[in-house]
Amino acid sequence: MNPVADLLGRVAGFALRLALGLAAAVFLVSLLLASVLAVAGMSLWALFTGRRPAPLVVFGRMRERSRQYSQGVWRAGPAAPGAAPRGEVVDVDAREVEEPRRPQP
Repeated sequence: MNPVADLLGRVAGFALRLALGLAAAVFLVSLLLASVLAVAGMSLWALFTGRRPAPLVVFGRMRERSRQYSQGVWRAGPAAPGAAPRGEVVDVDAREVEEPRRPQP
């Protein structure tokens, strides 16, 4: 190819990448602005209604759950009443269960 066509191809590619990058930046900024406006609107609504703002409630619950699970909710605790202790094997006798016979008409 000739050098002029290569130069025009590179310039067009750079312009296309620049346009797509700018479009992505505009999209991300508009998404961020929309989320900030939504949180501010919900907070104002919460002030008018006298309730806690919804984002604070959600993040408060998430913080409580993470604190609860980090303190060992999943660790082995006391067994339920009447349950066999862990590690102990309970052996039972197996028996065959027959299907009930149906009366013939």
